[in-house]
Amino acid sequence: MSNRGRLLVASPLLVEPTFYRTVILLLEDNDEGAFGIILNRASNETVAEHLPEWADLAVEPGLIHVGGPVEPAVGLALAPSHPGVEPVVPGLSLVDLEQEPVSGIGSIRVYSGYSGWAPGQLDEELEEGAWYVVPAAPDDPFDDPNGQWARILKRQPGKLAMVASFPDDPALN
Repeated sequence: MSNRGRLLVASPLLVEPTFYRTVILLLEDNDEGAFGIILNRASNETVAEHLPEWADLAVEPGLIHVGGPVEPAVGLALAPSHPGVEPVVPGLSLVDLEQEPVSGIGSIRVYSGYSGWAPGQLDEELEEGAWYVVPAAPDDPFDDPNGQWARILKRQPGKLAMVASFPDDPALN
């Protein structure tokens, strides 16, 4: 079953620094593998520094976000779905940053790189309990990355909402 358009939320068991407490929007998930964008890792670099023509459309404070460890030189941008552009997932479209900005596109969030999984790799990580798969909302990519992991868990039903209060270091509890 494809999880395209859903969020991967890192479980507290996933302590590897690259993915610790990350929220990933899956843009593709099929027999050839999966790829997505980390939503909650802002960098210190601005869109104005690297893509000045897009700076006015960037969600404040206009930072580039780290989409993942794969191909960090590749820039990706998400925008709310708009006429003339097919959504990549419901409510969201990828923006071609090599084109000139077009009117009516709305706000964008720019990501450097992406996260990727080879065929079967994500399924193995899901079986190990590394990720929670939860519904995405179209405004998730534009949310404040600070505290996003906990906010997304808190909006889940049942016991999963309690994971949001899991301490960084359970030994200190």
